[in-house]
Amino acid sequence: MGLNIGTVDLLIILGYFAAVFAIAIWSTRRGAVRENSAGYFLAGRNIGWVVIGTSLFASNIGSEHLVGLAGTGAASGVAVGQFEILASLILLLLGWVFVPFYLKSGVFTMPEFLERRYSRGARAYLSWISIIGYVLTKISVTIYAGGIVFEAMGMNFWVGAFIVVIATGIYTVFGGLRAVVFTEFMQTFVLIGGSVLVTALGLWKIGGWGVLYETAGSSFFNMWQPATHPDFPWTGILFGAPILGVWYWCTDQFIVQRVLSAKDIDNARRGTILAGFLKVLPLFIFVIPGVIAYALAQKGLLSLGKADQALPVLIDALLPVGMKGLVLAGLLAALMSSLSAVFNSCSTLITIDIYKPLHPSASEKQLVMVGQIATVALVVLGLLWIPFMKFISGELYKYLQSVQAYISPPIAAVFLLGVFMKRLNGAGAMAALLTGFVLGMGRLIAELNKEHLGGLLHQYATVNFLHFAVFLFVICSAVLILVSLMTAPPAEEKIAGLTYSTATKTESDPLWKRQDVR
Repeated sequence: MGLNIGTVDLLIILGYFAAVFAIAIWSTRRGAVRENSAGYFLAGRNIGWVVIGTSLFASNIGSEHLVGLAGTGAASGVAVGQFEILASLILLLLGWVFVPFYLKSGVFTMPEFLERRYSRGARAYLSWISIIGYVLTKISVTIYAGGIVFEAMGMNFWVGAFIVVIATGIYTVFGGLRAVVFTEFMQTFVLIGGSVLVTALGLWKIGGWGVLYETAGSSFFNMWQPATHPDFPWTGILFGAPILGVWYWCTDQFIVQRVLSAKDIDNARRGTILAGFLKVLPLFIFVIPGVIAYALAQKGLLSLGKADQALPVLIDALLPVGMKGLVLAGLLAALMSSLSAVFNSCSTLITIDIYKPLHPSASEKQLVMVGQIATVALVVLGLLWIPFMKFISGELYKYLQSVQAYISPPIAAVFLLGVFMKRLNGAGAMAALLTGFVLGMGRLIAELNKEHLGGLLHQYATVNFLHFAVFLFVICSAVLILVSLMTAPPAEEKIAGLTYSTATKTESDPLWKRQDVR
């Protein structure tokens, strides 16, 4: 659908683009971005907690995420918001359990940490799985969402997708992580501001919270669904969602790279606290607008076709000329923050985990150059994706996204158990990762062919993905422990400072300092 936007809206959107490039140029000039790899990939390890917190939030919220949450809210209510509440708690796990080990070890990437803790094979596995996953899911879906946003503005889909990729690629290539996190700082405020505006006008249109609750029905506001619920069973939320959350928030390069850029542990931890507070907001400013759209449609005040159209329909129906530009700028902020994050994270993995081990004598400037070339290559790859975007079905997108959900439990297991149990070794880690990969891919193949399966195989293919995550995590944890116990323990010097039983006081200090919470 095309939105009725005016000249003022377009000027606001152009102003947003100008602000993004101005901040990117300013942040790049302030830091020694291209002098060494730490400057380019980790912003010189000199980022403060406010920027870290907003960057964690903005990189997580893509435009497809924003539109999807509103759509799910319109279809089934607020239960999906539990993932956002859970994330606010798991971010504290990142700050207090994992960050001390990550920063003390001085690693650039999560695969590099796995090599320190386990083996080179574990590093190679996670590197390639992450890179392939980013290219097949994050980059493609984000570019597609960008094209949709511009199409809603009345612009050609292909031109819109091209503009998004090129604009994001330019400041990511030249500015590295420093440009990414500082633009995400600004994008956070644009994103939240636009979403609050839609929510407030929606509540005003329907007549307030009481009318919304009465019209949508109490079931739409039930956070806990029965164990038989097809999408959000309480058992899956309680036991399965935390497993996926640990993988995403505590071990995925896409997210963790922000805390690796912190000045010190205190700034990293405060950043996770800020991000945790911000992650409570999506329930109220992303999910609730979807419920509002459903309620307005029930009252005949809005024409809502598909649930995923909830947000664009609300924008078109509620916002006057001028305000639409602000909200569309928010959608673009969500889009560009996610795309720049994946470009930067993926180029870091390619440079540090693929190129550097093959060229150990490479200079710092060479590593930066390889990182920039890798980013350019990813931008080109993104552009090559564009012609295929409209020919890929929504169902295939869903299955591509499922790939990471099915391979993440073993990754969560090797990281989480690895910092608590020093007896675990590289053989156990590889066995667990490969077992998880086989079972996860088996689930994906079975899901694609579930109509032809029966008995246990059909159950395997159709069990809720959150319940499957619990099953896979338990199996992989058992394999990790058993294989490790049957093989030689890791050398003490190899795991020194990488587990709680071999950590120094700096790494294991569990206390909250007063300034961390005041």
